[in-house]
Formats: sequence, C-alpha cells, structure tokens
Amino acid sequence: MDGEVGPSADVRPSADRAARIVGRARVLESLRGHLADGGGVLLTGPSGIGKTTLLDEVAAATQGRVLRATSAENERWIPGTALADLLAQVPSTAVADLPEPQRRAVEGVLSGERVDPQGSPALRMAWHSLLLGLAADAPVLVLLDDVQWIDATSADILAYAARRLPGSAVRVVVAGRVEEPTDLAEDADGADPRPVPPALLAPRPLLRLPVPPLTADDLAELFDAYGLPARTAVAIHADSEGNPYLALTLAGAFSERTGLRAPAPLPPGVAALVHERLAGVAPRVRQTLLMCALATRPTIRLLLRAGRADARHDIRHAVQAGLVVTDEENIRFTPPAAASIVAELADAEQRVQAHRQLAEAVTFDDQRDRHLALASAAPDAQVARSLVVAAETAIRRGSRDLAAELYLLAADRAPADLASQRLDWLVAATEAAANAGLPEQANRAARALLAAEARPLQRVRVRMAVIHLAGQGLGGMREMFAAAIADAGDDAASQALLFLWQSWAAMVAADSDKAIADAERAVELARQVGDHNTEALAAAAIALQFRVIGRPDSWSALGAALALPAPDVDGWTHLSPRYIGTRFAIFDDRLDDARSDLLDMLALVEHGAAEELVHVLRSLSEVSVGLGRCQDALNYADRALRIAGEARMSPGPCWHASAEAELAGGNVARAQFLAERGIRASEQESDGVFVRRHLHVLGQALLRSGQPAQAVAALRRVAESEPTGGNPSILRWHGDLVIGLVNTGELDDADRVLSQARATIDGRPHTDGVSARLDRAEANLLVARGDSDAAIALLDRATAAFVALSQPLEVGKTYLTRAKIERLRRRFAPARAALDAAAEVFQSAHARPWADQTEQMRSRLDGSDTAPPTALPLTTGESRITELVVEGATNREIADRLFVSVKTVEATLTRLYRKLGIRSRTQLIRLLRDQA
Repeated sequence: MDGEVGPSADVRPSADRAARIVGRARVLESLRGHLADGGGVLLTGPSGIGKTTLLDEVAAATQGRVLRATSAENERWIPGTALADLLAQVPSTAVADLPEPQRRAVEGVLSGERVDPQGSPALRMAWHSLLLGLAADAPVLVLLDDVQWIDATSADILAYAARRLPGSAVRVVVAGRVEEPTDLAEDADGADPRPVPPALLAPRPLLRLPVPPLTADDLAELFDAYGLPARTAVAIHADSEGNPYLALTLAGAFSERTGLRAPAPLPPGVAALVHERLAGVAPRVRQTLLMCALATRPTIRLLLRAGRADARHDIRHAVQAGLVVTDEENIRFTPPAAASIVAELADAEQRVQAHRQLAEAVTFDDQRDRHLALASAAPDAQVARSLVVAAETAIRRGSRDLAAELYLLAADRAPADLASQRLDWLVAATEAAANAGLPEQANRAARALLAAEARPLQRVRVRMAVIHLAGQGLGGMREMFAAAIADAGDDAASQALLFLWQSWAAMVAADSDKAIADAERAVELARQVGDHNTEALAAAAIALQFRVIGRPDSWSALGAALALPAPDVDGWTHLSPRYIGTRFAIFDDRLDDARSDLLDMLALVEHGAAEELVHVLRSLSEVSVGLGRCQDALNYADRALRIAGEARMSPGPCWHASAEAELAGGNVARAQFLAERGIRASEQESDGVFVRRHLHVLGQALLRSGQPAQAVAALRRVAESEPTGGNPSILRWHGDLVIGLVNTGELDDADRVLSQARATIDGRPHTDGVSARLDRAEANLLVARGDSDAAIALLDRATAAFVALSQPLEVGKTYLTRAKIERLRRRFAPARAALDAAAEVFQSAHARPWADQTEQMRSRLDGSDTAPPTALPLTTGESRITELVVEGATNREIADRLFVSVKTVEATLTRLYRKLGIRSRTQLIRLLRDQA
C-alpha cells in the first residue's frame, strides 16, 4: 500500500488525508517508508514549501505517541525553549519514575527555571531515558519544526539523545528552512552560527528529504479545491515557483488584476514572508539582490560586470532563502513582486548608484538608456526621444517587456511640449506590454492614456490591448468592449478595429455567424479609411469561419485574403492570412506543406509576441502528430505550455496540444487528465472552441482505456455543440463517436452519425483523410453487423489513403482494426501480420501508447489459438493494478492513472494479498515476475 510499513512500524498511511495533500505522494511515501525502517528524516526547503503540512500528515497517521516542538526566531536565544515544549507533552508519571537528579532537572525546565546554556548531564540523560521509557510501551515520533530557529541548549540535548537512539522504537523528523543553516548565518547583527547542525538532531540512518515545489498541474488541482480558475493557477505557478503557501497567498489578490483596475497590493502575508527571508541574509547579499531587482534581466554575468565579485556566492544564499531561483546564470525573484520590495528597502542614493553601475555593465544600448533614465526622474526631451529609439530597438530584438518599460519611461520623462508624442508612446507601451503578457504595465499605460485628451483610435487601441490580455477569456470583457464602442464614436478607423476584435471574440465563443458578420463589417470600414492591416486580418477571419461552418466558398475567401497586401502582423502572425492558409493545409491533410510553412513562421516569431509563438508551436505539435513525429509533438507542446504560462496566457489551448501529443506518443492517462482539466479551463474562459476540442481528446482517451459509454457521452457533447453536425475536416470526432456507439451496441445511431458525416464532405476537395477515418469507423460497424468481408475492403481503402497522405499513425491504427477483425474471424496468421505491421509503424514513430496497445493485442492473440498458460487468479481490475505495481507506481499514482480513489487501490491490494497468501508489495512483485 501507499507508504505501507512492516508490523513494527509506527506510521500508517491515511488514504483520505493523503488524497488532500496535492503533489506530495512521493515525498510522503519516502518519509513513511524510512520511518518504518527506523531512523530519522531531515525535511528541507524554503518557507512555505509544505514541510509543516507533511509533519501534520505524519502526526495524524501515527499510531503511538507524538511529541512535537516548533521553534521561533524570537525565542532562539532563550535556552531550553524547544526542550521545554517537548517535556510538557511527556506524561508526569514518566517524569516521576526518573532518578532523582534527572527528575529535578526536568521539573526545573517545566517550572521555567533558567536552563544552563551548556545543558547538563542530568537533562541529557533524562531526555534520553524518557524517550526510551515511552517507546517501551508504544512507538514514539518526535517532530521538530523550524529548526533553523531552535535554541542551542535544546539542540545540544536533543542531539545527545539522537546519537543513542538507533535501534529503538523512537523516530525523529526534523524540518527546517535550509539543510545547513550555518550557510545563512551572516545575520545583520553578526551573530555566531548555531553550533549543532539540524542533521544531528535525528538518529541514524538519516534520510535527507528536500520538499520539492508543486508542479503547475499540482497547483491547478490545488486551486480547483478553492474554486480558482486554471489561468490563475498557471500564472501564479510562474510567480511562486510552485511554493504552495506563496501561491495560495498570491491567489487572493491575483483575481483583482484584470481590466483597468489599479494593481492589487501585494498580500500582507507575501510581503511579510519576503521581509522575513530578506532578514535572514547578509547585507552584502541584499545589495546584490538590489542589483537584480533593478536589472531588466538579471544574470550572474551582469552582476560580475557590475562589480559584484561574490555574485555566485550571494545568489546561492538568496536561493537557499527562497528569494530567487536561478539556472546558474539567469536569476528570477519569487514572487516577482519581491524585486519591488528589495528596491523599496534601499534609499534613493543606493538605487541611483546601482543604476549607474548597471548602465556601465549592460551590453545593449537600450538597456543602458533605461538605467541612465532611471537614475534621474527629471523631464528631458532628449532623454525621452532616446528612450523611444531604445524601445524600437528592443522590439526588433524581441524584448517586448523592455520595450514596454522604455515607452513608459519616455512618456514619464516627456516635457509638456511633447504632449502629443507622449500619447503615441503610451499606446505603444500598452500594446508592447500586452504582447509581453504584462498586465500591470499595460494597465498603467492605458490608464494614463485614457486620462488624457486622446484621439478615438488611440483610446480604442489601448482598450483592445487590455482585452488582448484576456487571451481566450474574451467573453468576460463585455464592459471593456462597451467602453471601446463609446470611445470609437463615428470614427471609421476605430470602428474597423473594434469590429475586428469583436469578430475574434465571437470566434472564441464558437459563434461563427457573429464572427463572420463582424469581420465583414470590419473589412468594409477598413477599406473606407485605407487600413490594409485590419482589412487583411478581418478577411482571414472570414475565410476561417467559412471553413469552420463548411461553406464551399471558404477557399475563394482565403484566396481573397491572401491577395491583399501582406499586413504588418507584429504580434498577430497567428491571425494573419498566411497562418490561416496554413490551417487550411492542415484541414486538407497537406501536412508536409503545413509543416514547412510553420517552420518558416517559427523562425519569424521566435523573438515575437508570446501569443503568436505559442500558436505556431501548437500547430507544429498538431502537424507532428499527423506526420507520426511523436517526440517532436511532445516537445513543441511542452514548449508552448511553458511559454504560455510565463506570458499569463489561457492554458486551455496548450493543454489541448499536450493532450493530443500524449495520446500519440506519451501516456493515455495523462492525456485524459489534461483533457479534463482543459475542459474546465476552457469553460471558465467561455472558450467554446477548445471545450469541444478537449471533449474530443477526452472521448479518444476513454475509448483507448476501455470506457466506451463515457467516451460516447463526451463525444455526444461535441456533436450537440457543433452547428449543423460540424465540419468533419476541422474536428474529426465523427469516426470516434461511431466506434464508441458500436462498442455500446447503438448501431443505428452509429449509422446515422456516419451517414451525416459522409453527406457533409460529399463532393468537397481534400477530404481523402476524413473519408479514410470514416471508412475505418464503418469497418467496425460492418463487423458488428456480421459483414467482415466488406469491413476488410474498407480497411484496404483507408490504408491506401493514409499511406498516400503520409500519416503513419493512422496507417498503424488501421492495421490494429484489421488485426481485431481477423482475430474475430479466427484468422490468426493475418491478424499477426497486421499486428507486426502496426508495431513497426508505431515503433518507428515513437508512438509509445500505441505500441503498448499493439503488444497487449498480441498477447491476447497468442492466447486465442493456444492453450492458456497457468495464470494468477486475478480479476480485470486486479490485473490492471498489479501491472502498475510492477512498474513501481505508488498507490496515489495508480489511483490517478486508473481514476479511482486511493482507498479503492488499498482495498484491492489487501484483498489480493489474502487471495495469494502474501503480505507485502515486494512479495507481490516477486510472485508476478516468477509467473512471467
């Protein structure tokens, strides 16, 4: 079982409690397992990482006596405080049984008498004797929290006992902020480091167990319990580096950072935590951190160039204190707002001096201009203009975050006679910040612009930039759209831009009719004012929506969009006619052409806005799946997800790309997890397009994991939400629904879905791939109705089509369907030949889950025409669990992968142990391997 221990163990798992500890299954299992074997554990990690929560879990699951003490910074100089807390939890009868000198020493501590700072032999022996005496009756667990603050006297006495505890029934868990606090002991008051390292407070053998940060998935699961949206989880994960306390504290203020509100103040708990961490590092480290706080992109190399010779040493201490994270070169504050606190704690002279040093150290002119401008706040026309030039340089280098700040600085430094240019700079600052995913900077610039006498187009542009920050969540920006309509008035250029954005919002909401109408109005208005950019982008939107609803003139609409002058699409490549043309190539199964175009685009947007880069990467992942390049698909999807998180983008689209890649080359259970999470995230954003896409992935994953009824339910939701039955060349769910309906025995419904899909694509060009999928689905239907010969003929046609289209995974899936049909016909040689062909395809494509499925089918096939071997008497559910046990999965991981509770896994294993006459997981693994 999860954390299962032997008969003499003092810690037992609690499935209900463990289920509430997100992302800590492995740590808990290691912790419990080591305590069961005897010895001590040293939990390490920064403040808020969850060490105390783990102690709570261990204490709650312990069968025996728990003695617990938590140290505090303001008590570290009072001798014996931690020891007094522990002794107060010892029964008075145990103290009374001590020899007289030891009893008097203990009673003195309990009565508050001053304890000898050097400890005393009587107290050392008393504490040791008490532990052994209590352990004679029941196991004893000693928990010491925040040991970085433990007083030296208590540490000395506890260490004395720890050296003499190995082999006893006493277990000790020590938790502290850092593993060796002496590294951080250069306090501002110059105090000497504590003489006893925390590792000596626990008996041997000692397990040093760092508590890791939560992953983005863990944090999303944690936030689900608090009703917080997925976008918040992704953004806060980047800010908190997975520190759960910091993440939950930040979440309280994060939801307020939308629209044009002023930035929410840093939550008091976070500010207090940052101040506490800063107090724990030396003044020299704080000075180095000031340099980091004032730099645009702090690096070790930059600090060294700025004269911080001990930069690596200082940053290592800052990492241990939980103030920054680093990859040994780049440095980032956690949370990012900690940089502001560091800067505010320095006086003006220190900041000016640091900016001047950084101006000498940076290697780019735009960064130097920034630091020189920040060293003086006086209005200066020459400085303002030089900052604008620097901002334009930063844009060309892809540094939109720096560009946004430079434009803002230019506006701040602009004297009165540059009032008109100042407004243009504020617009540029807002748009650059929005493209960089910086809501606070975008809102600051937008508020300044809207407070001035700006032109209608300027006002609409900044409002659209703020809306841009909503990503897929455009449905929640009605108030901002209404304000933009009022700003636009009767200005045609402003109205054209506004209608274009409303069209994009309707596209996200899956309202194709409104999207088309608004885009057509945008084209009309843009032509009136000669706005070729808006006209081209709106024409591309029209073509895409024509294709979505299956209009036969979608190709001519795309041609019209491509015939317009190429727009300046800085930041908007993913909405340009060229990109929409690439999406058409994907819909048409011209995947090699699409991949070539996307790779060219990737080179162009590599240093562009985050959103356009993410969408190009998503499409590359999708195309890679179709071409059987599974590892590429996983890599592109992972990269898109990372960039989207850093840019505070909606997670739904990237989770969809990851889920599709996992279905092809990763893990089916992981794909299902991502799809379920993506459905919730997309519903939160009112993103109808990606709700449907995630439902399709979920349906496929459920089919693959043997849950056809649930798969049909998910796929029917797709069918019900798509207009006029959907366009089978866009989202290809129709064949999957047919297969699900066949598996659930709903053959007439399957026939109806199939007929409607074929009627939709009848006579349309570039539908060979769609027809082949429908052929494969119909083969399943024909077999269910007893016509296997016709089914095989359809599979021959589908295979030829997929080979011609260079879609190896579809070829392999078709071979699997053939093998299943041949096995049902008891034609075992052709079935094996089909499986061999499928295996070769999947292995070449690195399609691991499909290769695994092929081997499972081969195992069943090998048992079809031979006598079954002697096997363990396992049910299907028991077999699935034991397979995962052999792989080394914990009970929590097994529960997650099989979508059952941990308690169900534990109960199944207990029942299995009794059935097989064994007592442990180790015996089960050995028995299964012997059987194999």
